[in-house]
Amino acid sequence: MDIDRITLDPAVMGGKPCIRGLRVTVGTVLGLMAEGVSRERILSAHHYLEPEDLDAALAYAAWRLEEREEDLTAA
Repeated sequence: MDIDRITLDPAVMGGKPCIRGLRVTVGTVLGLMAEGVSRERILSAHHYLEPEDLDAALAYAAWRLEEREEDLTAA
């Protein structure tokens, strides 16, 4: 997966990871996917996004989770 589509710019959305410098955060895309919104609906609602952007958001999230070890069983 190509995560080069994910940008971090302090001047855009407070430095949150965004899709290609657009004002759409990785968190927004992942949140929609987690709610069960279809890829087609996301792409339709955000016409400037491309299918590869959704793949990049997922790849970026997976990479970030692997970056540090966390005990997910702790309450």
